[in-house]
Amino acid sequence: MQWSDLLIDGFSRVPVNLVKVLDGLTREDLKWQPRPDANSIGWIAWHFIRGQDAQIADLMGEEQLWIKDGWHAKFNLPPDGSDTGFGDTPEKVAAFDPPANDIFIDYDKAVDEFTKQYILSLTPQDLDRELGGPWKPVPTVGVRLISIMQDIMIHAGECAYVRGLLQGKGWQPL
Repeated sequence: MQWSDLLIDGFSRVPVNLVKVLDGLTREDLKWQPRPDANSIGWIAWHFIRGQDAQIADLMGEEQLWIKDGWHAKFNLPPDGSDTGFGDTPEKVAAFDPPANDIFIDYDKAVDEFTKQYILSLTPQDLDRELGGPWKPVPTVGVRLISIMQDIMIHAGECAYVRGLLQGKGWQPL
């Protein structure tokens, strides 16, 4: 197995699980918050897909799908490339109005394909390219890809957990 196959496999697991998490949920379910200051399934899903899109586009030096392909309009949000939900207040999270489930699923699939294209464009030497920034040690492309994967997997798990809170023991993620 090649290193690129491992990365693609890891990233591709999230869209498959997101389909399972969203299956049968209503828009009200997507807005449900376990507490007023907690994130909803819809907001978490939007946030991790947006984060992946923004970070992969940054690595590629290309425009985010959010803007380029008009995903912002499907979410009824402005085409602000810097808005990925990072640092959102509880009020902004509560105000998030999720679209239909298929919009989340289709956006996540598009971002997953964008990610695959990027990974397939890399050479092993590209993984060692330093990205700069204030971090010590300085992150490389390979480290950044693993960080992105870790973030989306954690958030996908949060979506499943919140669904379990919403629906109780009767719901099984797999």
